Amino acid sequence: MKVDVLLGLQWGDEGKGKVVDVLTPRYDAVARFQGGPNAGHTLEFEGKKYVLRSIPSGIFQHGQINIIGNGVVLDPVLFKQEAEELEKSGVDLRSILKISKKVHLITPTHRLLDAANEKAKGGKKIGTTGKGIGPTYTDKISRNGLRLGDVFHNFNEKYSALRQRHLDQLESLGSKPENLDELEEKWMDAIEYLKGFGIVDSEFLINSLLAQGKSVLCEGAQGTLLDIDFGSYPFVTSSNTISAGACSGLGVAPNKIGEVFGIFKAYCTRVGSGPFPTELFDATGKRIRDLGHEYGAVTGRERRCGWIDLVALRYAIMLNGVTQLIMMKSDVLDDFDEIKACVAYKIKGVETTQFPFSIDEDIEPVYVTLPGWKTDMTKMQSEDEFPENFKNYIAFLEKELATPITIVSIGPDRKQTIVREKKN
Repeated sequence: MKVDVLLGLQWGDEGKGKVVDVLTPRYDAVARFQGGPNAGHTLEFEGKKYVLRSIPSGIFQHGQINIIGNGVVLDPVLFKQEAEELEKSGVDLRSILKISKKVHLITPTHRLLDAANEKAKGGKKIGTTGKGIGPTYTDKISRNGLRLGDVFHNFNEKYSALRQRHLDQLESLGSKPENLDELEEKWMDAIEYLKGFGIVDSEFLINSLLAQGKSVLCEGAQGTLLDIDFGSYPFVTSSNTISAGACSGLGVAPNKIGEVFGIFKAYCTRVGSGPFPTELFDATGKRIRDLGHEYGAVTGRERRCGWIDLVALRYAIMLNGVTQLIMMKSDVLDDFDEIKACVAYKIKGVETTQFPFSIDEDIEPVYVTLPGWKTDMTKMQSEDEFPENFKNYIAFLEKELATPITIVSIGPDRKQTIVREKKN
């Protein structure tokens, strides 16, 4: 068997959680392969809304194994809060959730460092969520990190050394930690809570499942354009968000990757700082934000909104080897007279369809305008009911992106998901 990978193709917030939830019944296991608790996956069904930060989005289905892989960075305190909320709602989390021994732990001082580093940047802030993600990945790469498996191996010694290292760094930044004792007390309590879950060698677990003929869905966080190598650097996250990240983030060989599901919105959004070529600063952008309820699931931050960017999407499809596309939030555009799509960039008067080294440059989007469908699609049950102009929009995107759109979302509920026939 091979693993399938599901990931975002834009700047995150594409609706990955809902799709994982919808697809989970097809799989025996769901595994998260990178990112931290800054990535909120929102799911809505049966009149309830859930926001997941670190726990895979497959937990609400039929008892499938859910795995937090080694590529994830985990905040024990936020994990405990998230897990307790799920357990209160009736999810038997301890029986289905497994956590890699090799996940790196976000400590209280990582969060303090995150805030201090961002403050030190002055007017050149990255726009982080302040949850300690960057400093934790920095320690991982510099070989100073603390892993979950360390709680069973000289933990106090390793924690104290990392803590002192961070305090020295904070002092050099002119930052004095406040309430650290209180933060650490909560953190240590959460570490004890974590010990009650299955802490495993997840790479062996996943490969054992594959050897048994079991199916695995790998879930990414954030989006391709936030990838540390290929995103809009330096306004990116601290991990590899592309499909190759599933290999290093779970211990899966490249030849074990099967389908790659790429998720995108029918328009485009971005949270935080950084360039955004198709951003709309007018009433249309505000209208998209309001209709799409474009506010961060974890942070509540207002998302910047714009028209769909096909230059960036083609780039993301190429990097990930996407085999199937999934379009989200189509219903947000239901009442627009016209829909625009960026098909090329004009840079210093020269038109290009290639994603440039830096999109900080003065980019002028080249748009194609298509007629809107002016129809409420939220109650539709099949693609046969789609209005003609929406079918034409899908056909236009498939031609431009050279990849089939096999799932279309027309609302936040899991039932508002239309599966289309995959055409060769």
